Amino acid sequence: MKGFNVQQMLKQAQQMQKKLESTQEELRNTEVTAESGGGVITVKLNGKYEFKSIKIKPEAINPENPESVDEDTIEMLEDLITSAMQEANKQVASAVEAKMGSVTGGMGLNLPPGMF
Repeated sequence: MKGFNVQQMLKQAQQMQKKLESTQEELRNTEVTAESGGGVITVKLNGKYEFKSIKIKPEAINPENPESVDEDTIEMLEDLITSAMQEANKQVASAVEAKMGSVTGGMGLNLPPGMF
């Protein structure tokens, strides 16, 4: 029976840590686009589940007469929705951080973003 090789185990743990960090960076740079209503609403999120943007076509606001919807109105609506969603993301992140801090008891655990 072979002996327990601590050095080998540490090396494997370091390799796993590097791969985990690399994967997390890759996910942070990932962007996902989804649409609804046959493409009249499009949203983008990043790999950290953060809301990035929304695009609204005039047909989503006035399906019978999309030409009546001006670009400024659409832009204002997109900006308002984006701001609200980004603020909601910040509030969720703060709540998760506070809750996880109480669970870990200030042990200084650095959990990856989006893990909980």
